[in-house]
Amino acid sequence: MAVLVGKNAPDFVAPAVMPDNSINEKFQFSQHIKGKYAVLFFYPLDFTFVCPSEILAFNHRLQEFKSRNTEVIACSVDSHFTHLAWKNTPEEKGGIGQIQLPMVADLSKSIARNYDVLLNDEVALRGSFLIDRQGVVRHEVVNDLPLGRNIDEMIRMVDALQFSEEHGEVCPAQWEKGKAGMTPTGAGVADFLAKHGKDL
Repeated sequence: MAVLVGKNAPDFVAPAVMPDNSINEKFQFSQHIKGKYAVLFFYPLDFTFVCPSEILAFNHRLQEFKSRNTEVIACSVDSHFTHLAWKNTPEEKGGIGQIQLPMVADLSKSIARNYDVLLNDEVALRGSFLIDRQGVVRHEVVNDLPLGRNIDEMIRMVDALQFSEEHGEVCPAQWEKGKAGMTPTGAGVADFLAKHGKDL
């Protein structure tokens, strides 16, 4: 499996259902996220089981991401017509309702293939990619089909990336926004562990 961390995020142009339910036939990923951080997440299929819970969890936290200058984009191998039908199905009937993030249609499966999350040439695994403002992948995690994501963990990773960029420090285990970072030197490690080691 390819590891994309440290590499440019593969760009793509594909149809997408936009937050207002319009269809952008030529949604270009790199242009949509230009100058911003981005979370691109893949899920197996519309009208399935774990997927709506994840999409709703992302949508419920969308303002948390936007407040961090971070765009969130969903992608599966379904068509944009199926995406729209799923949006037009209420939550109490297994739909996702009027979520406010773009949903990309990867009918050719080329996007999932380029991100190396395509399973058996059929559906995408639950891959999540955090991309910085230069278009470089800084974090990725891939879950098997039955294992739903922790969306709050992705927010934590956005915070960690932005903290590291701003302060030039690294984020130790269990780091959360508001906690101390670590100076990336031998002395910095020793100082951090002396102060915080017992809390890890």
